[in-house]
Amino acid sequence: MSINFAIVGAGVIGTHHGMVLGQLSDRAQLVAVADVEIEKAERLAGERGGRPYPSMAAALAAEEIDVVVICTPTGRHGSPAIEALRAGKHVIVEKPAEITVERTDEIIRAQREAGTLVTVISQHRFDPATEKTLAAIERGDFGRLTSGIASIDWYRSQGYYDSGDWRGTWELDGGGALMNQGVHTVDLLIAALGRPVEVFAYTGTLAHERIEVEDVATGLVRFASGALGVLHATTAAYPGLSARLQVHGDRGSAVIDNDELAYFLDAPVVAGGVDTAGRNPGQLSDAHRRQYLNFLGALAGTEELRVDLATNRLAISVITGAYESARTGRPVVLS
Repeated sequence: MSINFAIVGAGVIGTHHGMVLGQLSDRAQLVAVADVEIEKAERLAGERGGRPYPSMAAALAAEEIDVVVICTPTGRHGSPAIEALRAGKHVIVEKPAEITVERTDEIIRAQREAGTLVTVISQHRFDPATEKTLAAIERGDFGRLTSGIASIDWYRSQGYYDSGDWRGTWELDGGGALMNQGVHTVDLLIAALGRPVEVFAYTGTLAHERIEVEDVATGLVRFASGALGVLHATTAAYPGLSARLQVHGDRGSAVIDNDELAYFLDAPVVAGGVDTAGRNPGQLSDAHRRQYLNFLGALAGTEELRVDLATNRLAISVITGAYESARTGRPVVLS
């Protein structure tokens, strides 16, 4: 049975979701595209199917929709997500779920009342490199986890920020290099090291004009296990390098660079001594599609939903805690 989808927000990321749904046409059908700029909705609908609408409300009133995909600017995720949930729909939200923990909690309450499924796009959890690393951690192959580094060394031109009046704003971006570009890598650091309990950070706007948010952030995170993490995110590293995760334990380490497993070494105990496993690079994957497949499997009851709102809330709490720490000059204890 095919599942009917609607996309809300027909910009760059909405276009990508339309492409993913096209790849899953045997199981998913795009029946509606909604955007306040109707021309964008018409373009995406013309490319990927469905009918264009000027609002989600209009689409819900006219079409039989099972799942709503939220692809609006980050600061406008909550309202349509809650509207869709109150209409009894399942929801996929682009990262991050919202720009504050409090607004994320509003979506969580609406989801609990609706009893439907919500996933937040965290596609890099579905990369083979991530899956191999997290499986090793789960088995205890890395021993006691001691530290990790999440580093996003990217570059965005001034033209990038000038291209939309919402870019680089607290209201709609919710932050800069850490919230917008770095959230995926922060999420992977949490997936590896567990529950974060405290953060201390500095931020700066050093290489761009006319933006409210940071283009560089550095910080430290303490985890419930005692492990320590380092945050580094920038959009001022010309010409743009990589997103990199390092995870270290007292018996093994992994380095994921631009979604590939650049280094992997574990030392599982075997009879007669220590068996050392060497490097085993992973491959790039169609990660959005893999997350959609997990979501469809969860709808069918054949597998567990791997990324929910509570999962994404942890990353949002670290990032917003880092911003609070940068403003106050003090460590922030995370709820």
